Amino acid sequence: MTEEYREVGDAAWFVAEDADEVEAARAAAAALADEAEDGEELGASGSHGIVAIVGRPNVGKSTLVNRIIGRREAVVEDRPGVTRDRVAYDAEWAGVPFTLLDTGGYEVRAQGMAALIAEQAEVAMAMADVVVLVVDATVGATNDDEAVVRLMRRTRKPVLLCANKVDDARGEADAAALWALGLGEPFAVSALHGRGSGELLDAIVAALPGEGAHAAQTGGPRRIALVGKPNVGKSSLLNQLAGEHRAVVSPVAGTTVDPVDELIEIDGRVWRFVDTAGIRRRVAEASGHEYFAVLRTRAALEKAELALVLVDAGEPLSEQDQRILSMVVDSGRAVVLVFNKWDLVDDDRRRELERQYELDLQQVHWAPRVNIVAATGRNVQRLIPQIERALAGWDTRIPTGRLNQFLGELVAAHPHPLRGGRQPRILFGTQASTRPPTFVLFTTGFLEAGYRRFIERRLREEFGFEGSPVRIQLRIREKRSR
Repeated sequence: MTEEYREVGDAAWFVAEDADEVEAARAAAAALADEAEDGEELGASGSHGIVAIVGRPNVGKSTLVNRIIGRREAVVEDRPGVTRDRVAYDAEWAGVPFTLLDTGGYEVRAQGMAALIAEQAEVAMAMADVVVLVVDATVGATNDDEAVVRLMRRTRKPVLLCANKVDDARGEADAAALWALGLGEPFAVSALHGRGSGELLDAIVAALPGEGAHAAQTGGPRRIALVGKPNVGKSSLLNQLAGEHRAVVSPVAGTTVDPVDELIEIDGRVWRFVDTAGIRRRVAEASGHEYFAVLRTRAALEKAELALVLVDAGEPLSEQDQRILSMVVDSGRAVVLVFNKWDLVDDDRRRELERQYELDLQQVHWAPRVNIVAATGRNVQRLIPQIERALAGWDTRIPTGRLNQFLGELVAAHPHPLRGGRQPRILFGTQASTRPPTFVLFTTGFLEAGYRRFIERRLREEFGFEGSPVRIQLRIREKRSR
């Protein structure tokens, strides 16, 4: 007799001619469990130095960051002010790992959002072990460059001068003129083409201390992504959790462009929160830096374990809110729904929200919900218990024996309806993996979507899984001749 597997759509079809169907299913399930155990990932980070990239707007800081990390990660566009927060990236050169901080453009006497961006650049300089000042060699030293140099001298950190946009030998004279800034020999670099970047990186690694003054946390803190439409309060919430102005906050929608990571200790436990760019439209409809910002938001979500999905409680639930929730559920992350700006909600709006929650949020009816006011910090302390509950549901594993006892009782009380004179049976079940909980059912026929939803609902009633999506896959036995 022969056995084989065929992948068809979302289901894997189990083909067997062996008479002992249950034993075959049990053996296949055991193999799945072994694969799941072998695939467990343990996260830990080492102790890295921190390098801050600072300079005026539009001198090529983000382009230099992309050159150093070797991929197009930082959002780049040919206009100033695209980068607004300080954004951390993991980098390595000559076997030495370090953390790279990209910052927004620094301007003297800045006002409004530009002042907030400059403040983030100053914080990055204070955090760093090494500071790289990027200057546009084609423009030369400006008053803003000289002001940054004066600020750097007060930090007493090693400072390297990068003369960017030196694309050929003719630009060497422009770079040499930057000796006047008093930071020593400028490194002539073309961040766009890579010219001279190796010498700059050698100098960065040589200037790094043995262990960074702000060493990265070890033990793999759990990653929480803040996602939602623009201007729903993601950056305000991050600042409340951090207890400082970690992210630039502005009434202008779309202020955050790059994902902003922050390690935050709450009640003795360290979490990594990631503020992401607001998603205002489909990727195919976005353009310019907004297109790359949406892609980076999705990448940040894929790296996260849980998503705090923020919704503006003062506005009707929109199609874009639904689309973002679908994206989060499809990614398999744990979910906590956060209704922000609750201070703007009156009694009528509360009743309307409850109706919307029952009708429009059925796809995440299992997600915990918290009502907060991020701007003032009201109820923000309630988030951590809900996050812990959702992550516990995301990590839950059901013993195979207990699962099959549950399935046997369920099928006996509520068998699958007859279809075409046949009634598919569940031979065996196993939980193939966690994060999210994924169950594989070995059956004699296809289980309809309504019956699979029924099984999921009863699984949640019996075992919890609060805050986590649950996936059910089928392996269907088909008999055929040799």
